[in-house]
Amino acid sequence: MEKKKTGSILIALIPVLVLIGLLALDISIFGSDAILGASQVSLLVATGICVWLSMWLYKTPWSAFEEAIRSNVGDVTNAIVILLLIGALSGAWTVSGIVPTFIYYGLKIISPKIFLLSACVICALVSVMVGSSWTTIATIGVALMGIGKAEGFSDGLIAGAIISGAYFGDKISPLSDTTVMASSINRVPLFSHIRYLMVTTVPSMVITLIIFTVLGLSRDGAPAAQVEEYALALDRTFNLTPWLLVVPGVTAWMIARKRPALIVLAVSTVLASLAAAVFQPALVEEIGAKVAEGSRARIFFAGTVESIYNTVSLSTGNPEVDALVSPRGMLGMLNTIYLIICGMCFGGCMRASGMLREISRLILPLTRSRFGLVSSTVLSGTALNGIVSDQYLSIILTSDIFRDTYDREGYERRLLSRSVEDSATVTSPLFPWSSCGMTQSTILHVPTITYLPYCFFNWISPLMSITIAALGYKIIRKAGGADNS
Repeated sequence: MEKKKTGSILIALIPVLVLIGLLALDISIFGSDAILGASQVSLLVATGICVWLSMWLYKTPWSAFEEAIRSNVGDVTNAIVILLLIGALSGAWTVSGIVPTFIYYGLKIISPKIFLLSACVICALVSVMVGSSWTTIATIGVALMGIGKAEGFSDGLIAGAIISGAYFGDKISPLSDTTVMASSINRVPLFSHIRYLMVTTVPSMVITLIIFTVLGLSRDGAPAAQVEEYALALDRTFNLTPWLLVVPGVTAWMIARKRPALIVLAVSTVLASLAAAVFQPALVEEIGAKVAEGSRARIFFAGTVESIYNTVSLSTGNPEVDALVSPRGMLGMLNTIYLIICGMCFGGCMRASGMLREISRLILPLTRSRFGLVSSTVLSGTALNGIVSDQYLSIILTSDIFRDTYDREGYERRLLSRSVEDSATVTSPLFPWSSCGMTQSTILHVPTITYLPYCFFNWISPLMSITIAALGYKIIRKAGGADNS
């Protein structure tokens, strides 16, 4: 009997090992562009192997896989619509001048004495606004690297502050695809997920900011002329005014009132589009003129629609700022949606075949207590980043492995979604061979091993998740067995 169980576990690992091998090959060939299609193909190949092995060895009927795929993809339907609205919101907020206004005022607070603190805070603010750590690092992060070097800070320390801030913002932003994914595949309302994340994320960020403040206060430096250049480029291109902050203010009010995410995103997109018409009419017309001819109203309409659904290239006179204010729109979300659907197919087939259950047997002995369950989730999410080299797949696979255990033990799904975010999302740039690690080191021209010790938020966050689990703070367990923490 024991031999049969061991054999089942070995067979269950075959699709996972194939996926790991294919993803490693994808990353080595395509680098960060693997997410554009290569990773999705690898997922489908691994899914096919899972189905073939299960139908051959265990006689699992094809109808079981069809139902599992239908169920898994159905679970993320809401997430797909949210992702499309996030793309729309990103475009509308940028073209209207909301995101540039936040960046402009953020740049104004930089001081050489508190550069590391400022860099971390600015990246956090920008990342919250745009919902993307990659975009933040590739734009404002590059500028901050140049400023930090000029002020005498080490490459690793500057990159650590930038990445820490960017991933904090990415983690709690309702515009972040990883945040939407972690909440949706575990069937947790988006804003409920974000509020629960605050319990571990805010203390982690506070400790991180204290560390960067202490490290930076002893430093002196020259005024950051490059910051002023960026600010001037934004000021030349957009009509920057505090009135634009009314839209995020209304958005924050709707979030505080616990309105559904779809409604919040849709209303905010409409308000931002109206703000663009009022404050950036020339810019909207410029965008529309590239795709339409005819009356001014026709061109204006085309510019509004184009800024919502398509990738928009704006010229500010500064290439780095151009990259920062070039939103991806709804089309920019399609690769992520493609990856989610393929990931759901793989996870559904692994579940239907029973292979996921066999793999979870390896770690079940560690999940008998609250502390052990959360610790196992965090360690699995972190390890999967190193194994599959992609944070999206880590989120999907970790959720699939532990979801039934959390349900059986009577814990809220939001504890699972938070534990997954505290690990799979934030540790992704710490692995040199992962898509995030390769991307950030390439963008910032700093080897992963160099910045890794200074990504304090990315280290503290998973440890904070485990610590909170040990304390049992705001962790609710339904009536059932005793909670042996």
